[in-house]
Order: sequence, then C-alpha cells, then structure tokens
Amino acid sequence: MNGGDSALDLAAKRLERAIALLEQRLSERLKHAADGDLFDQDRARLAAELDQARARERELEEAGAEASAALGRAITEIRAALNGHAGQEH
Repeated sequence: MNGGDSALDLAAKRLERAIALLEQRLSERLKHAADGDLFDQDRARLAAELDQARARERELEEAGAEASAALGRAITEIRAALNGHAGQEH
C-alpha cells in the first residue's frame, strides 16, 4: 500500500500545484482585466481632454485671425492718415 499511497500522494501534490498555478494565473488575468478598465477610462478621459484642447485651439486661431485682420485695418488707417497729413504739408 505504500506504493499506492506514494503515487496517490504524488498525484495529490501535482494537483495542488496545478490548482495553485491556475489560481495564480486567474488572479493575474483578473488584475489585468481591472487594469484594462482603468486604461480604457484613462484613454476616454484623455480623448475628451484632447477634443477640448482642439476646440480651444480652433477658438484661438479664429481670435488670432480676427486680431490680425483688425491690426491690418488699423495699420491701413494709420498709413492713410499719415499720408493725408504728409500730403497737406507739401
């Protein structure tokens, strides 16, 4: 019976190791699944922030274009005024 008990003991030990390994792998997979959720949440948050930044960039570009146009008109008016005064002096 010792030979049978020994084989049974060895089989039980192998089974225990296999179960421990399975539990470890399952735990790792659950951890990665939870990390994946966090990654998805981070990615969604970053995508929303990127969209906001792009919208702000468009707003700033429009404001810059308007300011540039206003500055161009002001320069034109100043030149016209200076040329008008210069013409009167001659």
